[in-house]
Amino acid sequence: MRCPNCIMMRNKNIPIFVPHAGCPNDCAFCNQRRITGVMDVPSPDDVARLIRDSLPHMREGDHVEVAFFGGSFTGIPRNTQAALLGAVRPFLRAGQLDGIRLSTRPDYIDVDILDFLAPFGVTTIELGAQSMCDEVLFANRRGHTAADTARASRLIRAHGFSLGLQMMPGLYQDTAARTLATAEALIALAPDFVRIYPTLVLKDTYLADLYETGRYTPLSLEEAVAQCVTLKRMFAAHNIPVIRMGLMASDAICADGDVLAGPFHPAFGELVESAAYFEEIAAQLADVPDGEVEIVVPPHLVSKVVGNRRRNLYAWQRQFPGKRIRIRQDAAASACRVETGIVGSKQCF
Repeated sequence: MRCPNCIMMRNKNIPIFVPHAGCPNDCAFCNQRRITGVMDVPSPDDVARLIRDSLPHMREGDHVEVAFFGGSFTGIPRNTQAALLGAVRPFLRAGQLDGIRLSTRPDYIDVDILDFLAPFGVTTIELGAQSMCDEVLFANRRGHTAADTARASRLIRAHGFSLGLQMMPGLYQDTAARTLATAEALIALAPDFVRIYPTLVLKDTYLADLYETGRYTPLSLEEAVAQCVTLKRMFAAHNIPVIRMGLMASDAICADGDVLAGPFHPAFGELVESAAYFEEIAAQLADVPDGEVEIVVPPHLVSKVVGNRRRNLYAWQRQFPGKRIRIRQDAAASACRVETGIVGSKQCF
């Protein structure tokens, strides 16, 4: 039996990719086969096998959902949707799974679709909003409008599903101001969570043609990190979690130079968190006098606070030359804080 009250519960997905299935057009940035590394829509038997293979790796009390990613799930022929969802149903009935999540396009959601999905145990629907600026959507060949995203989001929430929204900073014809406006528009839709995917230039896409002919310049890694720090704070201010930043580091997009340009990093999310801690602690350091200073950090946050190769620590030392800065781990600390006038503390480096 699953333990719904387990304190150590983790949210875990069993990802099943449905590459480009159901999607009516090729967006400027999209090459689903390179992103997912698969070519064919899985069969119901494939789905059942993937679930059986994945369940032994889950812990007692984990909240486990099957996640259909990759294409526009609700654009697949209805009988194929039913077959794939039906393959999950026995595991739901046995209490081995807690639900199903899927991703789709905003213009592929209506009342009839939602009524069809509910009996299969679908709990979460993610929409690829990408931008809430119609000029950006048109330039990137999305084939839907910001109004479609708003309409679909309201329907999803009204039907009792959890709502996830995805956005892509740095699209063709995007600007920093448009990215912030997109975040504000997504916040107004009250999603349960958000994913942020800074735009990458993949081989064999229209965006690659634009890049190679000098008509498109992607965000640098530094620009993407800075934008995502701001975006994450905006969502956090409204209690909306950002559950992923950046594409996953997988062979499908790393091998053979599939990423031509753009802010790809295998640990992009950690770079963003580290940059956020840098700014937060720099503000605290600016408010304390020179002399002995300790940054007190919970042990599990040390690597993010200090930064890759102690980048943050060295930057603080350069920024505040009158302060002798050290890091101290404190297992009792619930958050980072700056303390002054402390000499001889242990666990500093």
